[in-house]
Amino acid sequence: MVSLWTGLYPARTGITHFDHVIPEAARMPAEVLREAGFQTLGLWRNGWVSPTFGFDQGFEVYQRPISPPLPPNVRRENPTLSEKGTDQSLIDAAVEFLRVSGHKRWFLYLHMMDLHEYTYDAESALFGSTHADLYDNSIRWTDDSIALLLETLGELDLLDNTIIAIVSDHGEAFLERGFEGHAREVYRETTEVPFLLSFPFRLDPGIVVKTRTQNVDVWPTILDLLGLELPKGIDGRSRLPDILAAGSGQTPDDATRTAIADLDQNWAQRDSKPLPAIAVVEDSFRYVRMQRPGDADPPLEQLFDATNDPRELHDRSAEDPETLARLRAEADAYSKTKPPWGEAPTREIDELELNLLRALGYKLP
Repeated sequence: MVSLWTGLYPARTGITHFDHVIPEAARMPAEVLREAGFQTLGLWRNGWVSPTFGFDQGFEVYQRPISPPLPPNVRRENPTLSEKGTDQSLIDAAVEFLRVSGHKRWFLYLHMMDLHEYTYDAESALFGSTHADLYDNSIRWTDDSIALLLETLGELDLLDNTIIAIVSDHGEAFLERGFEGHAREVYRETTEVPFLLSFPFRLDPGIVVKTRTQNVDVWPTILDLLGLELPKGIDGRSRLPDILAAGSGQTPDDATRTAIADLDQNWAQRDSKPLPAIAVVEDSFRYVRMQRPGDADPPLEQLFDATNDPRELHDRSAEDPETLARLRAEADAYSKTKPPWGEAPTREIDELELNLLRALGYKLP
């Protein structure tokens, strides 16, 4: 999430562990928007983006709405969770904000959690009963929640001057290679996520930018669309030129661009050494390097080519040592990069906060 907000890769934020905090030196998009005259409101249900971790920088109001208990017709299929409410509390708060402030210049941020928690009802249970099917049910439920917000924007005559962006910080694994869930591996099932933009005018047909976009590109693109200055020295770039090229029937710039996915497999363990997992993606190739728990064990290295293996399940590292070596060098160079503000600050997380995060299904010490 910090990389999405700052436009910097994890190594360049230095924020990879559960007790790291965004430093005040970070230039956050809400700060840019507030300085440009936007009213800024953030609503969240995930404790990892709470104000105590620095995500409130630039927001006039940044809060977690009070969530009522689950309605009797709503099911939640993640047994590790004890969270009581749903994203309806976010939608209700957002609707009230729009009714009061809708015709001013505003930025509204909603961090939804129902998909994370496999929440759905009878109407959205359109698929089967497997784990992946339940996830699809929850996607359908979340679509309905977003639809309610869009309907309100329409009723208040706000769609004609509103840009809507829908993004995600991770996908979900369903045993494609023996793993379930997220936040431990950097394979395509957890790193390939959507970036959807809705403009204040109809595009028929819609525009699809087929060259690779990264989450570090999200805010550079939005700020560019608004005519606001992009922060200096970031890893992300605006995709506006590619959107305009695709919209005019031209071929967007398809120059090779390396993409990075990076996490510490021990991010939630208080006293464990870092256990890095890095993926470098270049065109159709994905290089994955994951440090194993034993200090003496060499890291696991894999190479995939999505050209004829779209699910990236066949390891080609032995078949293509040249590409393996080139992307390994990219990973080595990336690993040496440092944050512009030095070492990330940390904070002590008390037991109450830990329990709130555990209630969302996170394994914490």
